[in-house]
Amino acid sequence: MNDRFRVSSLLAQRLAEHKIALSALLQRAGLPMGFFQQEKIYATTAELFALWRAIGEASCDPAIGLKFGAEPRLERYHPTAIAAVCSRSFRDALQRMARYKRLTCPEEIRVHTNGDETSVEFFYLEATEAQPDVMADLVLAWIASIARKGTDGHITPLRVELTRTPQHRELLENHYGCRVRFKAGRNALVFRSSDLDRPFVTHNEDLLAVVGPQLEAELQARNQSADVGDQVKHTLKRSLAGKRPTLQHVARELGVSARTLQRRLTDAGISFQEVVEDTRRELARHYLKHNAVELNEAAYLLGYEDTNSFFRAFHLWEGTSPGEWRTRHSAALAAT
Repeated sequence: MNDRFRVSSLLAQRLAEHKIALSALLQRAGLPMGFFQQEKIYATTAELFALWRAIGEASCDPAIGLKFGAEPRLERYHPTAIAAVCSRSFRDALQRMARYKRLTCPEEIRVHTNGDETSVEFFYLEATEAQPDVMADLVLAWIASIARKGTDGHITPLRVELTRTPQHRELLENHYGCRVRFKAGRNALVFRSSDLDRPFVTHNEDLLAVVGPQLEAELQARNQSADVGDQVKHTLKRSLAGKRPTLQHVARELGVSARTLQRRLTDAGISFQEVVEDTRRELARHYLKHNAVELNEAAYLLGYEDTNSFFRAFHLWEGTSPGEWRTRHSAALAAT
């Protein structure tokens, strides 16, 4: 699975509403200044964690994550949340959210029933560090808000489990309407198992008939994209060094014609150049984390004709030079 999260284009607007300056936020998160200017905004797991960690640090409001997760305006909901609210029951909503989450990110919603209790938690498939607290508040508040909205407030969690040390207990317990257990082994909501079968008063079969097929089509397209995109990416990683990447070369390596590969990429909604850029960016980050790889060597390994071309491309990706990026991340690693 690709390590890419789709970030809502509305996030910048919502941050501005909370008086959070975007330029300072992106600098704090180590993200390029043009991050929110992209037509489609994507972030790796590490970048998303850095972004939300920076949001938590930049905001003076300890409830910022809860407020983002419990968005009351339906027009701001992602289609996945709209489909969940229109579901037949809480169980149906959780199943839809778990299925459609795969449209946007390498993330799973895990629902586990143990007798009278059912827990809901988020698992990040590509994470190498702990989930930021503000992000845990965001996703758990999102689940709780779906349950409340769908049942007109008749579902309240039994408890909330958080890995963090005790802080803002009263704030959190007032928001969720239940007790909070700190220093737990996971970030999770725990419900009564019987609540999963509560019918949703917001059930709307007509709206589901509109939103559902759209999400299913996106899911199918993403699966196709992952298949052909991953094949191309793996081939590029083996053959980039010292060579300018071409569709014809990759097609030969995959045992298909260039026309067939181009058609498969088009059907999957991605371009060859997009895969090349994704591959180069992943590899560039990998090489720059190893001080033994010189910058000109990194350019060669990424298939650039000269070092300046690599520098220009890297600045577009990260908003800084390869040398500055290496220095910053080396310092962060040493501090950790």
